[in-house]
Amino acid sequence: MSPQHFVFLLVENHTHLTLACAIEPLRIANMIGDAPLYTWSYASEDGVSARASNGSVTLVQHAFGDVPRSDRLFVIPGLGMTDHITAGLLTSLRKARTTGTKVGALCSGAWVLAEAGFLDGMKAAIHWEYHDAFVERFPDVTLVRSVFVADEKHVTASGGTATADLMLHLIEQDHGYDLSVAVSDMMVYAGARESSVDQKISLQSRLGMRNPHVSRAIEIMRGALEEPVSPNVIAQELGISARQLERLFGRYFNTSPSRYYMELRLDRSRNLLLQTEMSISQIAVASGFQSVGHFTRLYRKFFGTTPSAQRGRMG
Repeated sequence: MSPQHFVFLLVENHTHLTLACAIEPLRIANMIGDAPLYTWSYASEDGVSARASNGSVTLVQHAFGDVPRSDRLFVIPGLGMTDHITAGLLTSLRKARTTGTKVGALCSGAWVLAEAGFLDGMKAAIHWEYHDAFVERFPDVTLVRSVFVADEKHVTASGGTATADLMLHLIEQDHGYDLSVAVSDMMVYAGARESSVDQKISLQSRLGMRNPHVSRAIEIMRGALEEPVSPNVIAQELGISARQLERLFGRYFNTSPSRYYMELRLDRSRNLLLQTEMSISQIAVASGFQSVGHFTRLYRKFFGTTPSAQRGRMG
């Protein structure tokens, strides 16, 4: 059986950790397998090299406009990927899909695939930092909080070590569970995560997950950031009293349900401010604040700066 060939499209400022977590499982599979199982090559905009966000430079074999046919192709961007979504990159992805290559995305790569129109009506995973902005920009894509999505036409992983989880999953699909475990052991990796595992659970949420009422309350809050519901309504949904809900949040988080909810909404507003071109008034509404003045006062109190000043420092 011929080895599968993977091509990695390295977008400028890509995440080096994601690239390493993509390549090393394949290399180790070759090392401990009975025969070469995988080959890979890299492509960049100029066909010479690509610089990662940590300053590392990778020499490549192809330009985006001259990518050969392969079994799988993955796009790997990083921070600020919207500044590097070029016509050449999108053309390369569309050409690969037309020729039957399985196209996927790692780290913030789901944004690139969504921009190309690949993910409408599908589930996708992207690094948690981009969740709020992604939902606003691509409402036709079902964003999940999982570490990766492998049961769609276009597989996606949220980056970092989630990329290793996806690669181990693919190795298991291609060559069996035993090889996947052997590769994981060689990486001194404490077991690959299933695709359904959430990417990020804060320390506060980990504590709250011990209590099913708190867990469900947080789930309700996260699902209604744009149109907040009152703690009384949340308590009714849980079948407990509002006072009991207050006691639970005081016990686990040393705060009230209202305060916790407000902080979730402010975190969302900050993500939208940093990741999108939405106006401050649009961000206020999308985060459940009907008054821009009220939103600005709360934002300044919580983050120590106003939304407009925060955005000004980005420029």
